[in-house]
Order: sequence, then structure tokens, then C-alpha cells
Amino acid sequence: MVSEQTPEDGTSGVEAEGVASVEADAADRIDADATIDLLRELVRIPSPFFEEAEIAEYIHDWLDARGLDPEYHRVSEPDITGFEGDNVVARVEGTDPDALTVLLNGHMDTVQHVEGWTEDPTSGRIEDGKLYGQGACDMKGGLAAILVAFEALAAGDYRGDVVLTAVVDEEGPFGLGTDALIRDGVVDDCDIAVVTEPAPTITQGDIENPALVLGARGRFLYEITVTGTAAHGSQPERGVNAALDAARLAAAIDEMDLGRHPKLGSGSTCLLSIEGGGEPLSVPDRCTLEIDRHVVPGETAVSVLADARRVADRLDLDSEVDISLRETPDPDMYFQPYVTDETHPLVAPFFESVRTRRGVDPDVGYFSSIGDFNHLGGRAGIPTVIAGPDGANVHGTGEYVLVDEVVETARLVADATRRIIE
Repeated sequence: MVSEQTPEDGTSGVEAEGVASVEADAADRIDADATIDLLRELVRIPSPFFEEAEIAEYIHDWLDARGLDPEYHRVSEPDITGFEGDNVVARVEGTDPDALTVLLNGHMDTVQHVEGWTEDPTSGRIEDGKLYGQGACDMKGGLAAILVAFEALAAGDYRGDVVLTAVVDEEGPFGLGTDALIRDGVVDDCDIAVVTEPAPTITQGDIENPALVLGARGRFLYEITVTGTAAHGSQPERGVNAALDAARLAAAIDEMDLGRHPKLGSGSTCLLSIEGGGEPLSVPDRCTLEIDRHVVPGETAVSVLADARRVADRLDLDSEVDISLRETPDPDMYFQPYVTDETHPLVAPFFESVRTRRGVDPDVGYFSSIGDFNHLGGRAGIPTVIAGPDGANVHGTGEYVLVDEVVETARLVADATRRIIE
């Protein structure tokens, strides 16, 4: 649990600076049944990454029907993925152009539908307070929450702006949707970002909702080619076995020293694939490796490459070793680690909202893995808060989200945002 972060009079950091308070009505405008109905409709639309056109149209039309002036924001990456798609963006403008702006960000895509479902993975079935479907927890529950929170905030009269971004390709290789928001300046004026990923599911420690996640490790991907010398399999001493050297290198990288951070814990490595050889009675002369590397602040592309090359040099393998990082559409387009300070004045309203609405301090955690929040909190440098509904079986069969927590997430986001922009 976190310690008290607000002034003794109970006001937020924003209110303490003289911003007038208004009636706490944004959360009260959110209808539970309408929120769950929206969630079910989103889950019923298949939207694996790179296949988001149908759900983008649905969200655009949902916003448009409510007079919220949505726009499509084009996302194009022709060189590596060939992807063309659209984010959906909307903005509620406040009365004071100098007031604060809050970004509400959620992704529309899911992982590819996995095998093994015993029902339609887009059923949206509800049983015992759980709504089932691929992407129900990651993150159509959170997406529904920010949509209804945005609608509720639009009905109020506030000084600051709220920007809604429903994005493509979070589950894909690069996070192209949120990357495009940053490159095109869509989020340049945002003072804080709220991402409604399922907060308790993939954190460094065990946390329970109500919870706030205030940082995440970053990630690189090593691509390694080991080149040896072919020879007859009956005379291996005449060749250089690339597969054997690749295995030695993979084991050494798995044991190498990694960075540590007081909030995010330690970095990690994970061998994802090793391929090579297979010819009958032949010493493998080529082997490739892919190794995941999760990192903490202070570890960069330069240092990560240097670490692996240093390990290879120490092994003094007979094979030639080429180590690089996965190609990205732009050199800076990697998932950077970040931490948002618990005492940041724009984070305080989220603590206050939980305390006011739930009567407890929120758990605080830090994500083990990566997402669009890395682009926002790391690359864009926007203080970023993750708060979202819990569930289970994320990326797997039987995925579900707790429907009551979807509604409570919407009310938390609406209430905390109201405290910032009023």
C-alpha cells in the first residue's frame, strides 16, 4: 500500500494550487448497464492486430452518434509491416486554453485468436460477473471504460481538455498506433496520460484492485547470427558447429549481469528461438537466435548491444557472431522503460479518487512487460498512470474480464480526470 500523498486538508495537488472544485458529477453520469453493453459489443467484433478496421469504424460511429466529433488518424508503416490503418481520436475542449489536458489511451486490437477455445472467442458471454472473449481483459474492458468516461466528461463544464485515443497495433510488433500519435504531435499538449490496461495482471509483484501502475520495464530483441564451417557429421572436428556455439552463447547471455531498479526490479532475458542445422550428416554452419531483453532505466540500445557483444567476446567462439537489435521503422522506436513518481501532483488525484470512492489506499505496482504506456511514459515523457479492470487468461483461451471492475474503472477515470481539469 502507498502512504498518504495529499495535503492534510485532503485536497489534490491540483486543487491545492487554487483550482476551484466543482460537483463530483462525472463518475455519477456513467451507467453500469450501458458500459457493459458497450463492452460486449466491442468483444463481439474480431480485431486481431493489423485487422482493426471494423472496430475502429464502430468506435468512430459510437462517438459520432453522441456528438463527440471523432476523427480518423492515419497510421502507415510501409517498409517492414506494410500496415495501413486508423486510430480514432476525439477531444473535448475546456473553457481555459491554459488549463491542463488529460489523455485517455486504449488499444482496439487483440492478439490473434488462439486455439483451444470451447466457445466462440467473440461471444461476450457473461457468467458469474465475468465477461468472456479474446481481448475482453486486454484490453476491451479498459477501452469501454475510457469511452464511457470520455462521454461523461464531455457532458460537464470543465477548464481543461480531454483527449481520447483508441489505437491500433498495441499487440503487434511495434505499437504503431501510439507511435503515430507521438510522431504526428497529437499528444504534444497532454499533461498526463491514462492507459486502462488490466492493471493487476502482469506486474512485478502481487497487487489487487483498486490499483495504480506507475511504470514499466522496456524491451529490446536481440537478433543473432552464428556462422561456423560445414563438415561431414562423422568428422565434426573438421568443421565449426554453429548450432553448438549458438547454444553456448544463448546460455551465457542468460547468465549475464542485468540492470536493477528499486521500483521495476531487475531486467531479464529469454531465449525465444534457436534455429539452424538439420541437414543429414552435416555439421551446422549457420544458426540464428532471437533473445528477448527486458530492461530498466539506464539501459539503452547502445548498452544492451555492448552487453551481448562483450559476452560473445569472452566466450572466444570459433564461429563468427553477428549481434544486432530487431529492425524498427525508426531508430528511436523501441519500448523505453519509465517510472512515474507517486508524488507527482497530477498523480495525486488518482489516489484521492480511489480513497474517496473505495475508502482505501490503492495498491501501487509496476508492469513487468511492455505496451503503449512505454511510448507515452518513456519516449514522449508524459507522466503515465495505468488503471484498469482485472480478469484472467490474458492472451489465452477462456480470457475474461470482471464486469464490475470495468464500470469502476470508468468511474475512477472520470472522477480523477475531473479533479485534474476542473
